[in-house]
Amino acid sequence: MTSSEGIQVVRQGFVNVVTLERPPHNFVDPKLIGELADTLARMDEDHQCRAVVLAASGRSFCAGANFSGVNRTSEAVDPGAFYAQAMRLFRTRKPIVAAVHGAAVGAGLGLALVADFRVTCAEARFSANFTRLGFHPGFGLSVTLPRLIGEQTAALLFYTGRRVGGAEAVTMGLADELVAEPDVRKRSISLAQEIAISSPLAVQATRATLRHGLAERIATANERELEIQRVQFRSRDFQEGIAAMTERRDPVFLGC
Repeated sequence: MTSSEGIQVVRQGFVNVVTLERPPHNFVDPKLIGELADTLARMDEDHQCRAVVLAASGRSFCAGANFSGVNRTSEAVDPGAFYAQAMRLFRTRKPIVAAVHGAAVGAGLGLALVADFRVTCAEARFSANFTRLGFHPGFGLSVTLPRLIGEQTAALLFYTGRRVGGAEAVTMGLADELVAEPDVRKRSISLAQEIAISSPLAVQATRATLRHGLAERIATANERELEIQRVQFRSRDFQEGIAAMTERRDPVFLGC
């Protein structure tokens, strides 16, 4: 077992279980995403690792980016450092199974979609809630979400910011398997072990073929996402979105 601040790694045969350790909600920031990218990069060079399970402790898989320091009077945040690290995740070579319980919201949804497969439970909540917070989706989701569930369904989730439970997520193709909540991690490991039985040379080559050019497409889309977000993070709507989230109420946007 190895660990760093916010991440724990446990090996089970040819599978490495990577756990986010910022309970209860595992909010992410540039430092944690950078540590995760470093961890996965090291696993790319580890021949004893053939598949990865990405899991989380606490109540949520990942409830999004940490906006705790943002308020009505604060300076606008700049997500550039965050995305510089996040884009590295899409260039890793080992297959990843995400064990998604609780919330996978905003950047947490983006993180779940880094994985090749997602095992979830009925209690999970998936949401691209960016527009409810007053800004354009990020994390390359403008590519990864429609690639997975189709443009029409992705547009619906983007425009409304609605929450999708685990069963609906499987039905729409957002997740791959539905199990009881206590079994999410166990089944994710089982699936990763099933992958690890196959030839690692063949699996990684097949994955590279299926994902050829994907990391570049995501990075290009993220450049646009970042450009728009930098403008919108200075808007009144963004400040209202954060205030409404903090106060647990519906936002009242002005379009400025």
